[in-house]
Amino acid sequence: MPAPRTLRIKSPEVLLAESGADLEGHGLKRTMGLFQLVCFGVGAIVGTGIFVGLSDSVAQAGPAVVVSFILAAITCVFTAFAFAELGGAIPVSGSSYSFAYAGLGEGTAFLVGWCLLLEYGVSVSAVAVGWSQYVNELLSSLTGGQLPAALSSGPADGGIINVPAVIVIALASVLLVRGVRESARATAAMAVLKLAILVLFCAIGFSAFKDGNLTPFSPAGLGGIGAGTTAAFFSYIGFDAITTAGEEAKNPRRNIPIAILICIGLVTLLYCAVAMAAIGAIGGDEVGGRQAALSYVVNEVTGSTVGGGVIAFGAVVAIASVVLAVMYGQTRILMSMSRDGLIPRVFEKVSPKTSTPVAGTVIVAVVFAVPAAFASLGAAVNLCTIGTLATMAAVNVAVIALRRREPGLARTFRVPLYPVVPLLGVGFCLYLMYETGWTTWIQFAGFLAAGFLVYVLYGRRHSRLAVRAEATSAAAEREPQAV
Repeated sequence: MPAPRTLRIKSPEVLLAESGADLEGHGLKRTMGLFQLVCFGVGAIVGTGIFVGLSDSVAQAGPAVVVSFILAAITCVFTAFAFAELGGAIPVSGSSYSFAYAGLGEGTAFLVGWCLLLEYGVSVSAVAVGWSQYVNELLSSLTGGQLPAALSSGPADGGIINVPAVIVIALASVLLVRGVRESARATAAMAVLKLAILVLFCAIGFSAFKDGNLTPFSPAGLGGIGAGTTAAFFSYIGFDAITTAGEEAKNPRRNIPIAILICIGLVTLLYCAVAMAAIGAIGGDEVGGRQAALSYVVNEVTGSTVGGGVIAFGAVVAIASVVLAVMYGQTRILMSMSRDGLIPRVFEKVSPKTSTPVAGTVIVAVVFAVPAAFASLGAAVNLCTIGTLATMAAVNVAVIALRRREPGLARTFRVPLYPVVPLLGVGFCLYLMYETGWTTWIQFAGFLAAGFLVYVLYGRRHSRLAVRAEATSAAAEREPQAV
Protein backbone atom coordinates (compact mmCIF):
# COMPACT_ATOMS: atom_id res chain seq x y z
CA MET A 1 0.00 0.00 0.00
CA PRO A 2 1.51 3.36 -1.03
CA ALA A 3 2.37 5.89 1.68
CA PRO A 4 0.08 8.90 2.14
CA ARG A 5 1.23 11.88 0.13
CA THR A 6 2.04 13.89 3.25
CA LEU A 7 4.51 11.15 4.28
CA ARG A 8 5.95 10.50 0.83
CA ILE A 9 9.74 10.77 0.89
CA LYS A 10 11.92 12.11 -1.92
CA SER A 11 15.21 10.25 -1.69
CA PRO A 12 18.53 12.14 -1.72
CA GLU A 13 19.41 10.37 -4.97
CA VAL A 14 16.28 11.74 -6.66
CA LEU A 15 16.92 15.25 -5.29
CA LEU A 16 20.46 15.21 -6.62
CA ALA A 17 19.44 13.80 -9.99
CA GLU A 18 16.63 16.32 -10.51
CA SER A 19 18.73 19.30 -9.53
CA GLY A 20 21.88 18.24 -11.36
CA ALA A 21 23.64 19.12 -8.14
CA ASP A 22 26.83 17.22 -8.95
CA LEU A 23 27.00 18.85 -12.38
CA GLU A 24 25.45 22.21 -13.31
CA GLY A 25 22.33 22.73 -11.23
CA HIS A 26 19.06 23.09 -13.17
CA GLY A 27 20.35 25.75 -15.58
CA LEU A 28 22.37 27.49 -12.84
CA LYS A 29 26.14 28.02 -13.01
CA ARG A 30 28.74 27.07 -10.41
CA THR A 31 30.57 30.32 -9.72
CA MET A 32 30.85 30.55 -5.90
CA GLY A 33 34.01 29.33 -4.20
CA LEU A 34 34.64 28.96 -0.46
CA PHE A 35 35.52 32.63 0.04
CA GLN A 36 32.38 33.75 -1.78
CA LEU A 37 30.26 31.32 0.28
CA VAL A 38 31.69 32.64 3.56
CA CYS A 39 31.09 36.23 2.42
CA PHE A 40 27.60 35.24 1.31
CA GLY A 41 26.92 33.80 4.76
CA VAL A 42 28.29 36.89 6.51
CA GLY A 43 26.28 39.00 4.09
CA ALA A 44 23.10 37.16 5.02
CA ILE A 45 23.68 37.31 8.78
CA VAL A 46 25.40 40.57 9.76
CA GLY A 47 23.02 43.46 9.29
CA THR A 48 19.94 44.74 11.07
CA GLY A 49 20.35 42.23 13.90
CA ILE A 50 23.52 43.93 15.18
CA PHE A 51 23.18 47.46 13.77
CA VAL A 52 19.53 47.88 14.79
CA GLY A 53 18.51 44.87 16.91
CA LEU A 54 21.37 45.16 19.42
CA SER A 55 19.53 47.91 21.28
CA ASP A 56 16.46 45.67 21.70
CA SER A 57 18.57 42.81 23.07
CA VAL A 58 20.37 45.13 25.49
CA ALA A 59 17.04 46.52 26.67
CA GLN A 60 16.03 42.97 27.65
CA ALA A 61 19.27 41.62 29.15
CA GLY A 62 21.51 44.59 29.96
CA PRO A 63 25.27 43.87 29.85
CA ALA A 64 24.37 40.16 30.07
CA VAL A 65 23.39 40.46 26.40
CA VAL A 66 26.80 38.88 25.73
CA VAL A 67 25.48 35.73 27.41
CA SER A 68 22.32 36.03 25.31
CA PHE A 69 24.39 36.19 22.13
CA ILE A 70 26.36 33.13 23.21
CA LEU A 71 23.21 31.13 24.02
CA ALA A 72 21.68 32.10 20.67
CA ALA A 73 24.93 31.09 18.99
CA ILE A 74 24.94 27.70 20.75
CA THR A 75 21.47 27.05 19.37
CA CYS A 76 22.75 27.96 15.93
CA VAL A 77 25.92 25.89 16.30
CA PHE A 78 24.01 22.69 17.06
CA THR A 79 21.83 23.29 14.02
CA ALA A 80 24.81 24.47 11.95
CA PHE A 81 26.29 20.99 12.38
CA ALA A 82 23.05 19.54 11.01
CA PHE A 83 23.03 21.96 8.07
CA ALA A 84 26.69 21.18 7.41
CA GLU A 85 26.02 17.43 7.24
CA LEU A 86 22.94 17.72 5.05
CA GLY A 87 24.34 20.54 2.93
CA GLY A 88 27.38 18.43 2.10
CA ALA A 89 25.33 15.26 1.47
CA ILE A 90 22.45 16.89 -0.47
CA PRO A 91 23.87 20.07 -2.08
CA VAL A 92 20.67 21.41 -3.67
CA SER A 93 19.00 24.84 -3.68
CA GLY A 94 16.10 23.89 -1.42
CA SER A 95 18.01 24.07 1.88
CA SER A 96 15.80 23.11 4.87
CA TYR A 97 12.85 22.36 2.59
CA SER A 98 14.77 19.76 0.58
CA PHE A 99 16.33 18.25 3.70
CA ALA A 100 12.85 17.83 5.22
CA TYR A 101 11.54 16.30 1.96
CA ALA A 102 14.29 13.69 2.09
CA GLY A 103 13.97 12.96 5.80
CA LEU A 104 10.46 13.76 7.01
CA GLY A 105 8.08 13.61 4.07
CA GLU A 106 6.28 15.90 1.65
CA GLY A 107 3.75 17.47 4.04
CA THR A 108 6.39 18.43 6.59
CA ALA A 109 8.64 19.68 3.80
CA PHE A 110 5.91 21.98 2.52
CA LEU A 111 5.35 23.43 5.99
CA VAL A 112 9.11 23.92 6.38
CA GLY A 113 9.11 25.76 3.05
CA TRP A 114 6.11 27.76 4.27
CA CYS A 115 8.05 28.75 7.40
CA LEU A 116 11.01 29.74 5.24
CA LEU A 117 8.74 32.12 3.36
CA LEU A 118 7.96 33.72 6.71
CA GLU A 119 11.60 33.73 7.84
CA TYR A 120 13.01 35.29 4.70
CA GLY A 121 10.02 37.51 3.94
CA VAL A 122 9.79 39.12 7.35
CA SER A 123 13.55 39.37 7.78
CA VAL A 124 14.06 41.08 4.41
CA SER A 125 11.22 43.52 5.04
CA ALA A 126 12.40 44.22 8.60
CA VAL A 127 15.98 44.64 7.38
CA ALA A 128 14.82 47.09 4.71
CA VAL A 129 12.96 49.10 7.36
CA GLY A 130 16.11 49.16 9.49
CA TRP A 131 18.06 50.35 6.46
CA SER A 132 15.96 53.53 6.44
CA GLN A 133 17.09 54.38 9.98
CA TYR A 134 20.74 54.39 8.99
CA VAL A 135 20.10 56.15 5.67
CA ASN A 136 18.67 59.02 7.72
CA GLU A 137 21.59 58.83 10.14
CA LEU A 138 24.05 58.99 7.22
CA LEU A 139 22.21 61.94 5.65
CA SER A 140 22.22 63.71 8.99
CA SER A 141 25.96 63.25 9.29
CA LEU A 142 26.67 64.41 5.74
CA THR A 143 24.13 67.19 5.27
CA GLY A 144 22.57 67.90 8.64
CA GLY A 145 19.14 66.93 7.33
CA GLN A 146 17.04 63.81 6.96
CA LEU A 147 14.35 62.44 4.71
CA PRO A 148 10.81 63.52 5.66
CA ALA A 149 9.17 61.09 8.07
CA ALA A 150 6.31 60.69 5.60
CA LEU A 151 8.73 59.16 3.06
CA SER A 152 11.04 57.20 5.39
CA SER A 153 8.62 55.23 7.57
CA GLY A 154 5.32 53.40 7.32
CA PRO A 155 1.96 54.46 8.74
CA ALA A 156 2.57 52.53 11.99
CA ASP A 157 5.62 54.75 12.64
CA GLY A 158 3.95 58.04 11.76
CA GLY A 159 4.82 58.13 8.06
CA ILE A 160 3.11 57.29 4.79
CA ILE A 161 5.53 55.10 2.82
CA ASN A 162 9.07 53.90 3.49
CA VAL A 163 10.73 54.82 0.20
CA PRO A 164 14.32 53.79 1.15
CA ALA A 165 13.08 50.31 2.11
CA VAL A 166 11.51 49.88 -1.33
CA ILE A 167 14.64 51.20 -3.04
CA VAL A 168 17.02 48.75 -1.36
CA ILE A 169 14.79 45.79 -2.27
CA ALA A 170 14.55 47.02 -5.86
CA LEU A 171 18.34 47.43 -6.14
CA ALA A 172 18.91 43.94 -4.73
CA SER A 173 16.46 42.41 -7.22
CA VAL A 174 18.19 44.14 -10.16
CA LEU A 175 21.55 42.74 -9.06
CA LEU A 176 20.11 39.25 -8.54
CA VAL A 177 18.53 39.26 -11.99
CA ARG A 178 21.87 40.19 -13.61
CA GLY A 179 23.52 36.98 -12.42
CA VAL A 180 24.90 35.09 -9.44
CA ARG A 181 28.51 35.99 -10.26
CA GLU A 182 27.74 39.70 -10.01
CA SER A 183 25.66 39.13 -6.86
CA ALA A 184 28.43 37.10 -5.23
CA ARG A 185 31.05 39.74 -5.99
CA ALA A 186 28.87 42.52 -4.62
CA THR A 187 28.06 40.50 -1.49
CA ALA A 188 31.74 39.70 -0.91
CA ALA A 189 32.75 43.35 -1.23
CA MET A 190 29.98 44.49 1.13
CA ALA A 191 30.79 41.71 3.64
CA VAL A 192 34.45 42.72 3.84
CA LEU A 193 33.53 46.39 4.22
CA LYS A 194 31.01 45.85 7.01
CA LEU A 195 33.40 43.59 8.92
CA ALA A 196 36.01 46.35 8.72
CA ILE A 197 33.45 48.91 9.97
CA LEU A 198 32.48 46.73 12.93
CA VAL A 199 36.13 46.15 13.84
CA LEU A 200 36.60 49.94 13.72
CA PHE A 201 33.58 50.34 16.00
CA CYS A 202 35.08 47.88 18.50
CA ALA A 203 38.36 49.80 18.49
CA ILE A 204 36.54 53.07 19.22
CA GLY A 205 34.23 51.56 21.82
CA PHE A 206 36.97 49.75 23.75
CA SER A 207 39.04 52.97 23.83
CA ALA A 208 36.39 54.40 26.18
CA PHE A 209 35.64 51.15 28.04
CA LYS A 210 34.69 51.50 31.73
CA ASP A 211 34.20 48.52 34.03
CA GLY A 212 31.45 50.31 35.92
CA ASN A 213 29.24 50.32 32.83
CA LEU A 214 28.93 46.53 33.12
CA THR A 215 27.21 46.64 36.51
CA PRO A 216 24.67 45.45 37.30
CA PHE A 217 25.58 42.75 34.81
CA SER A 218 22.16 41.10 34.64
CA PRO A 219 19.57 43.62 35.89
CA ALA A 220 16.60 41.46 34.86
CA GLY A 221 18.09 38.13 35.97
CA LEU A 222 17.73 34.87 34.07
CA GLY A 223 14.39 35.98 32.62
CA GLY A 224 16.08 38.97 31.01
CA ILE A 225 18.84 36.79 29.59
CA GLY A 226 16.24 34.40 28.15
CA ALA A 227 14.27 37.23 26.57
CA GLY A 228 17.51 38.75 25.31
CA THR A 229 18.47 35.42 23.76
CA THR A 230 15.22 35.29 21.82
CA ALA A 231 15.80 38.85 20.62
CA ALA A 232 19.46 38.13 19.84
CA PHE A 233 18.54 35.05 17.82
CA PHE A 234 17.14 37.35 15.12
CA SER A 235 20.72 38.54 14.64
CA TYR A 236 21.77 35.07 13.47
CA ILE A 237 18.93 34.45 11.03
CA GLY A 238 20.34 33.87 7.57
CA PHE A 239 23.24 31.44 8.07
CA ASP A 240 21.13 28.68 6.54
CA ALA A 241 21.04 30.71 3.31
CA ILE A 242 24.47 29.25 2.51
CA THR A 243 22.84 25.90 1.77
CA THR A 244 20.57 27.53 -0.82
CA ALA A 245 23.69 28.00 -2.97
CA GLY A 246 24.12 24.24 -3.30
CA GLU A 247 23.64 24.30 -7.08
CA GLU A 248 25.79 27.38 -7.69
CA ALA A 249 28.74 26.57 -5.41
CA LYS A 250 32.00 25.05 -6.54
CA ASN A 251 32.71 21.72 -4.82
CA PRO A 252 29.59 22.13 -2.65
CA ARG A 253 30.07 18.89 -0.72
CA ARG A 254 33.28 20.28 0.76
CA ASN A 255 32.74 24.04 0.76
CA ILE A 256 29.21 24.34 2.14
CA PRO A 257 29.92 22.63 5.51
CA ILE A 258 33.14 24.61 5.96
CA ALA A 259 31.49 27.92 5.08
CA ILE A 260 28.63 27.37 7.54
CA LEU A 261 30.91 26.65 10.49
CA ILE A 262 33.30 29.52 9.70
CA CYS A 263 30.39 31.97 9.49
CA ILE A 264 28.84 31.00 12.82
CA GLY A 265 32.18 31.21 14.64
CA LEU A 266 33.17 34.53 13.07
CA VAL A 267 29.78 36.17 13.61
CA THR A 268 29.52 35.06 17.26
CA LEU A 269 32.92 36.54 18.15
CA LEU A 270 32.03 39.74 16.33
CA TYR A 271 28.63 40.14 18.01
CA CYS A 272 30.01 39.61 21.50
CA ALA A 273 32.82 42.10 20.87
CA VAL A 274 30.45 44.75 19.48
CA ALA A 275 28.00 44.34 22.37
CA MET A 276 30.76 44.55 24.98
CA ALA A 277 32.34 47.59 23.30
CA ALA A 278 29.01 49.45 23.05
CA ILE A 279 27.92 48.81 26.64
CA GLY A 280 31.40 49.29 28.08
CA ALA A 281 31.66 52.67 26.39
CA ILE A 282 28.40 54.34 27.46
CA GLY A 283 26.41 51.82 29.55
CA GLY A 284 23.49 49.51 28.89
CA ASP A 285 20.83 52.10 29.75
CA GLU A 286 22.10 54.39 26.99
CA VAL A 287 22.30 51.62 24.38
CA GLY A 288 19.01 49.86 25.14
CA GLY A 289 16.06 50.84 22.97
CA ARG A 290 17.95 53.47 20.96
CA GLN A 291 17.69 53.78 17.16
CA ALA A 292 20.98 53.66 15.19
CA ALA A 293 22.68 52.73 18.49
CA LEU A 294 26.16 52.08 17.10
CA SER A 295 26.37 55.50 15.46
CA TYR A 296 25.19 57.07 18.73
CA VAL A 297 27.93 55.26 20.69
CA VAL A 298 30.66 56.49 18.35
CA ASN A 299 29.31 60.05 18.40
CA GLU A 300 29.31 60.01 22.20
CA VAL A 301 32.82 58.60 22.45
CA THR A 302 34.43 60.84 19.82
CA GLY A 303 32.36 63.98 20.45
CA SER A 304 31.83 64.30 16.71
CA THR A 305 29.25 63.15 14.17
CA VAL A 306 31.95 62.11 11.68
CA GLY A 307 32.61 58.75 13.30
CA GLY A 308 28.90 58.06 13.61
CA GLY A 309 28.54 58.88 9.93
CA VAL A 310 31.19 56.28 9.07
CA ILE A 311 29.32 53.67 11.14
CA ALA A 312 26.06 54.69 9.47
CA PHE A 313 27.67 54.21 6.06
CA GLY A 314 28.83 50.76 7.13
CA ALA A 315 25.33 49.94 8.34
CA VAL A 316 23.80 51.07 5.03
CA VAL A 317 26.17 48.73 3.18
CA ALA A 318 25.75 45.91 5.70
CA ILE A 319 21.98 45.93 5.69
CA ALA A 320 21.85 46.15 1.90
CA SER A 321 23.98 43.01 1.67
CA VAL A 322 21.53 41.16 3.94
CA VAL A 323 18.65 42.09 1.65
CA LEU A 324 20.64 40.82 -1.33
CA ALA A 325 21.71 37.53 0.27
CA VAL A 326 18.35 36.67 1.83
CA MET A 327 16.41 37.48 -1.33
CA TYR A 328 18.81 35.18 -3.19
CA GLY A 329 18.07 32.38 -0.75
CA GLN A 330 14.32 32.91 -0.99
CA THR A 331 14.26 32.69 -4.78
CA ARG A 332 16.26 29.44 -4.73
CA ILE A 333 13.96 27.81 -2.17
CA LEU A 334 10.90 28.80 -4.20
CA MET A 335 12.61 27.38 -7.27
CA SER A 336 13.02 24.02 -5.54
CA MET A 337 9.41 23.96 -4.33
CA SER A 338 8.21 24.88 -7.81
CA ARG A 339 10.38 22.16 -9.32
CA ASP A 340 8.52 19.69 -7.11
CA GLY A 341 5.14 21.04 -8.24
CA LEU A 342 4.14 22.28 -4.77
CA ILE A 343 3.87 25.92 -5.89
CA PRO A 344 3.27 27.43 -9.38
CA ARG A 345 5.84 26.66 -12.08
CA VAL A 346 6.73 30.31 -12.70
CA PHE A 347 9.22 30.15 -9.83
CA GLU A 348 11.32 27.38 -11.38
CA LYS A 349 11.92 29.08 -14.72
CA VAL A 350 15.58 30.04 -15.21
CA SER A 351 16.57 32.60 -17.84
CA PRO A 352 19.01 31.08 -20.38
CA LYS A 353 20.59 34.52 -20.75
CA THR A 354 21.38 35.30 -17.09
CA SER A 355 21.09 31.79 -15.57
CA THR A 356 18.86 33.25 -12.85
CA PRO A 357 15.15 32.80 -11.99
CA VAL A 358 14.15 36.24 -13.28
CA ALA A 359 10.37 35.97 -12.92
CA GLY A 360 10.62 34.48 -9.43
CA THR A 361 13.04 37.22 -8.35
CA VAL A 362 10.71 39.99 -9.55
CA ILE A 363 7.72 38.42 -7.79
CA VAL A 364 9.68 38.07 -4.55
CA ALA A 365 10.85 41.69 -4.75
CA VAL A 366 7.29 42.99 -5.20
CA VAL A 367 5.90 40.84 -2.37
CA PHE A 368 8.71 41.84 0.03
CA ALA A 369 8.50 45.53 -0.88
CA VAL A 370 4.85 45.94 0.14
CA PRO A 371 5.24 45.21 3.89
CA ALA A 372 8.60 47.01 3.92
CA ALA A 373 6.92 50.14 2.55
CA PHE A 374 3.93 50.25 4.86
CA ALA A 375 4.58 48.20 8.02
CA SER A 376 6.67 48.60 11.15
CA LEU A 377 7.13 44.82 11.41
CA GLY A 378 8.33 45.02 15.01
CA ALA A 379 5.49 42.72 16.10
CA ALA A 380 6.33 40.24 13.34
CA VAL A 381 9.91 39.64 14.51
CA ASN A 382 8.85 37.06 17.13
CA LEU A 383 6.72 35.28 14.53
CA CYS A 384 9.70 35.22 12.17
CA THR A 385 11.90 33.89 14.99
CA ILE A 386 9.56 31.05 15.97
CA GLY A 387 9.18 30.03 12.32
CA THR A 388 12.94 29.95 11.88
CA LEU A 389 13.42 27.90 15.05
CA ALA A 390 10.79 25.42 13.85
CA THR A 391 12.65 24.86 10.58
CA MET A 392 15.93 24.46 12.44
CA ALA A 393 14.37 21.84 14.73
CA ALA A 394 13.07 20.02 11.64
CA VAL A 395 16.57 19.97 10.12
CA ASN A 396 17.99 18.39 13.29
CA VAL A 397 15.28 15.72 13.19
CA ALA A 398 15.97 15.17 9.47
CA VAL A 399 19.59 14.37 10.28
CA ILE A 400 18.46 11.60 12.63
CA ALA A 401 15.89 10.28 10.15
CA LEU A 402 18.38 10.15 7.27
CA ARG A 403 21.09 8.51 9.40
CA ARG A 404 18.63 5.66 9.96
CA ARG A 405 17.07 5.54 6.49
CA GLU A 406 20.17 6.32 4.40
CA PRO A 407 23.21 5.01 6.33
CA GLY A 408 25.21 4.67 3.11
CA LEU A 409 24.61 8.26 1.93
CA ALA A 410 27.90 9.98 1.06
CA ARG A 411 28.53 12.53 3.82
CA THR A 412 31.53 14.86 3.64
CA PHE A 413 30.78 16.08 7.17
CA ARG A 414 29.12 14.27 10.06
CA VAL A 415 27.45 15.82 13.09
CA PRO A 416 29.76 15.13 16.05
CA LEU A 417 28.54 13.20 19.09
CA TYR A 418 25.52 11.91 17.19
CA PRO A 419 22.67 11.68 18.24
CA VAL A 420 23.31 13.94 21.27
CA VAL A 421 24.09 17.09 19.25
CA PRO A 422 20.99 17.05 17.00
CA LEU A 423 18.80 16.27 20.03
CA LEU A 424 20.35 19.22 21.88
CA GLY A 425 19.69 21.31 18.78
CA VAL A 426 16.01 20.40 18.94
CA GLY A 427 15.93 21.13 22.67
CA PHE A 428 17.51 24.58 22.37
CA CYS A 429 15.16 25.46 19.50
CA LEU A 430 12.13 24.45 21.57
CA TYR A 431 13.39 26.50 24.53
CA LEU A 432 13.75 29.66 22.44
CA MET A 433 10.36 29.00 20.84
CA TYR A 434 8.88 28.84 24.32
CA GLU A 435 10.48 32.18 25.19
CA THR A 436 8.61 33.93 22.33
CA GLY A 437 5.39 33.78 24.39
CA TRP A 438 1.96 32.25 23.97
CA THR A 439 0.67 35.05 21.77
CA THR A 440 3.35 34.23 19.23
CA TRP A 441 2.53 30.51 19.51
CA ILE A 442 -1.11 31.20 18.70
CA GLN A 443 -0.11 33.32 15.70
CA PHE A 444 2.29 30.61 14.57
CA ALA A 445 -0.40 27.92 14.86
CA GLY A 446 -2.66 30.01 12.65
CA PHE A 447 0.17 30.52 10.16
CA LEU A 448 0.83 26.75 10.00
CA ALA A 449 -2.87 26.04 9.59
CA ALA A 450 -2.97 28.43 6.63
CA GLY A 451 0.08 26.71 5.14
CA PHE A 452 -1.45 23.26 5.53
CA LEU A 453 -4.60 24.51 3.80
CA VAL A 454 -2.52 25.78 0.86
CA TYR A 455 -0.78 22.41 0.69
CA VAL A 456 -4.07 20.49 0.69
CA LEU A 457 -5.73 22.72 -1.91
CA TYR A 458 -2.74 23.13 -4.25
CA GLY A 459 0.53 21.45 -3.29
CA ARG A 460 -0.78 17.94 -2.69
CA ARG A 461 -2.78 18.01 -5.93
CA HIS A 462 0.15 19.15 -8.08
CA SER A 463 3.01 17.26 -6.42
CA ARG A 464 5.13 15.75 -9.19
CA LEU A 465 6.43 13.03 -6.91
CA ALA A 466 2.88 11.94 -6.05
CA VAL A 467 1.78 12.11 -9.69
CA ARG A 468 4.70 9.91 -10.78
CA ALA A 469 3.99 7.45 -7.96
CA GLU A 470 0.34 7.19 -8.96
CA ALA A 471 1.27 6.68 -12.62
CA THR A 472 3.70 3.91 -11.64
CA SER A 473 1.07 2.27 -9.42
CA ALA A 474 -1.54 2.41 -12.20
CA ALA A 475 0.90 0.88 -14.68
CA ALA A 476 1.70 -1.92 -12.23
CA GLU A 477 -2.01 -2.68 -11.79
CA ARG A 478 -2.56 -2.88 -15.56
CA GLU A 479 0.39 -5.12 -16.22
CA PRO A 480 -1.10 -8.40 -14.87
CA GLN A 481 -4.22 -7.79 -16.97
CA ALA A 482 -2.08 -7.54 -20.08
CA VAL A 483 -0.48 -10.87 -19.29
